[in-house]
Amino acid sequence: MNKVVLGRNTNQALGIGQFAIDFLAGTLGPGPSQSVLDRTKAFHTDSLLCGASALALATNAPTILRAEALDYPCENGATVLGSTARCKAEKAIAANSSAVREWDSNGTNFGYNPALGHLAGEFGHNDFYGVAVAACQERGLDGAMALKAMVLIDEIRGRLAEVFSLKTYKIDHVVHGAIASAATYVALHGGTAEQAEHAIGMFVAHYIPWRAIRAGKQLSDSKGASAAISTEVAVLCAKRALKGFIGPKDIFRNPESMFRQFVKTNGDSPFDLHLSHSGDDFAVMGMHFKLGLYEHQSAGALQSVVDLLIQRPDFVNSIRSITIKAYEPAFGIIGDPAKRDPKTRQSADHSMVFIVARFIHKAQQISLATDNDSIWKSLMLMPLDYGKEAIFDPATRAVMEKIQFEHGGDEYDRNYPDGIPTSMVVTLEDGTMLDSGLCMYPSGHARNISADLQGILNHKFALLGSIALPDGGDVQVLVDRLNQLPSLSAEDLMSIYEFDIAVRPAVD
Repeated sequence: MNKVVLGRNTNQALGIGQFAIDFLAGTLGPGPSQSVLDRTKAFHTDSLLCGASALALATNAPTILRAEALDYPCENGATVLGSTARCKAEKAIAANSSAVREWDSNGTNFGYNPALGHLAGEFGHNDFYGVAVAACQERGLDGAMALKAMVLIDEIRGRLAEVFSLKTYKIDHVVHGAIASAATYVALHGGTAEQAEHAIGMFVAHYIPWRAIRAGKQLSDSKGASAAISTEVAVLCAKRALKGFIGPKDIFRNPESMFRQFVKTNGDSPFDLHLSHSGDDFAVMGMHFKLGLYEHQSAGALQSVVDLLIQRPDFVNSIRSITIKAYEPAFGIIGDPAKRDPKTRQSADHSMVFIVARFIHKAQQISLATDNDSIWKSLMLMPLDYGKEAIFDPATRAVMEKIQFEHGGDEYDRNYPDGIPTSMVVTLEDGTMLDSGLCMYPSGHARNISADLQGILNHKFALLGSIALPDGGDVQVLVDRLNQLPSLSAEDLMSIYEFDIAVRPAVD
């Protein structure tokens, strides 16, 4: 059996700590397959190029947190993107996590495991890899260990997302990643299972983030930096536990903890937790890539546009109306009436009508090939597609006015989060109606088997890399370095983030 099962009647915080130690030591089995390692490596490369480009375009929170980290030098610390200067690990982690999350364009999980009946459906993102790199830099460990630790972080947070829905209780999804980060950091530092338990207990007892940071029309840096801030304090908890600080124990069964306050039990944790240690069945294999910058709930609509372009390439030039149908929570999150008229990047990239309209507007401007992969590459949404000029572009706004977004009802809701059930009907000026049919697994989705995922990702990496590096910089050299992660020595890992970051006008 390639799994460890932490029953609801056990001390799961202690169990997570012991699992992390044993997993990294390789004592549980042969370990993750090459396909798991390769997919995790691709998510890491994706996240780093997202982060570096966000810094190049002077986005606010990443710029502030990177400068803050560099104000905390530490002889044996960790590094931030674009530097070899060593600083306090928790500060470097906060800076790097904020940068990779800023565009909302790196990987996504949906907390869905029908084989085990674990269908909590909690969101999450690959924002926590900086914990693995920072701890390995502190300890003098190599790239292979860093990659294995990244798999561990995704496994813990991904499996928690399958069994406990934080959003149901208005708790932010980063909690699962912070728990995984605390356990992994302790394990990488040679700590004990008890110390990991104390670190997890401290975080859950002291630092639970509410979804108030995402409420209504409010826009703040806290939203994009939520993973960064929670991971920073999770690592502080881990550091204190490693020094002997005793935190709350058995936190998943603690009757006063967040978990049992929201789900009443007779003393058990609300869930069993299944953690893979070997083979192919890891949580990361069910996580999805974003093929550009867009809220992941819109991926089905974008694929519907691509599918209709394959059927009739000229449809974008004679649109009378568009009706998009999707599921909850997509309808509630990116169909919010306030987002029909976005005025900022943060509202535009969570507006279904804007995202689809911008995608279509780009199709109106160029001659497209008629295959899926080429269309995705040609229309890929990038940071400038969410700048002020793009947001208020009259041609984009004209397309927005033609789009109606509706809740598809029970059929759509039942098919989420297995897929991203979305359909699109386009009525042309001559009355012709084009129907995309139900899209379940758009390109980038873990269950999509038709797209050339690596080819599309390579295009994304090239676009983001050309923003991240100064003009004339060799993007492929940077991508190759990131892709060489498992073969990097400890010395090489110290300089993994050593590259010049461009200075470009900020994206408003």
